[in-house]
Amino acid sequence: MTASTQLLAPGSSSTGPRTEGKAHPAGAIRPDPRLYQIFALSSLLLYGLVRLNFQIAIGEILIILTFSLSTQYLCTKLWRLPRFDPLSAMISALSLILLLRTNSLALMALAAMITISSKFLLRWRDKHIFNPTNFGLVIMIVATPAVWVSPSQWGTATYFAFLLICLGGLVVNRAARSDVTYAFLFFYVAILFGRALWLGDPFSIPLRQLQSGAFLIFTFFMISDPRTTPDSRAGRILFAASVAIGAGFVQFVLYRTNALLWSLAIVALTTPLIDLLLPGSRYRWLSSLQPHRPVRSEGAAS
Repeated sequence: MTASTQLLAPGSSSTGPRTEGKAHPAGAIRPDPRLYQIFALSSLLLYGLVRLNFQIAIGEILIILTFSLSTQYLCTKLWRLPRFDPLSAMISALSLILLLRTNSLALMALAAMITISSKFLLRWRDKHIFNPTNFGLVIMIVATPAVWVSPSQWGTATYFAFLLICLGGLVVNRAARSDVTYAFLFFYVAILFGRALWLGDPFSIPLRQLQSGAFLIFTFFMISDPRTTPDSRAGRILFAASVAIGAGFVQFVLYRTNALLWSLAIVALTTPLIDLLLPGSRYRWLSSLQPHRPVRSEGAAS
């Protein structure tokens, strides 16, 4: 059997969408990659609150978590999905907590609702168009100057500790299409160091540009989202290169902040075209709480 295996919904035909990953025997438990992502983000948040004095209050954290999970639950009911799955909503909520900054609780709640509802509302052929967290942040930044993104400078030791956790996640979650992360890192690092060589700058400058918590969250939790990246490997490499080049243009030509967020939001609009030109197997999350067997895909809930 090939690496691309097929999961059939009850009553569906063998021509339905496929999911990438290795085949598992019937009844086997397959770990859900999202559990590791939740662990990594939660660990960072807890350490930041206890040791690094992250500028976010417990009440703000509860607001984002509550509105994210509530929106996920409400949309699950409205779209009549078979069950409520909080995992992806938790990842989006934790990413918002680490990156979103505003003095308004109402804006935090609004950001959470926009982020989660975008998964259900903005779709093309049963696939998300935008990474939810990226979309929520960009919309809020455009809508009001009262919202900004924290680069989350955590210090060298914390940065490299979180980097190791993220790299460990790539090893643990091979099926979650980590190829797009590797490709993006290659192209973006090449752009930063190539620019430094061209300008005669010391390499300490691009190294410093890479030492950002926001960069790690973007690289390992946004652009690598298998539900919003192209279906084929060739498509994902093209997608990663486009995001890296776009970010370089926004940062070094337009001189705008949040270049990675802007680039991903714009390039995401090309994913349907990339999937058309370079088709591949559609990724589906598999729950770690149930045996590996034919199940109905949750579609927008993932």
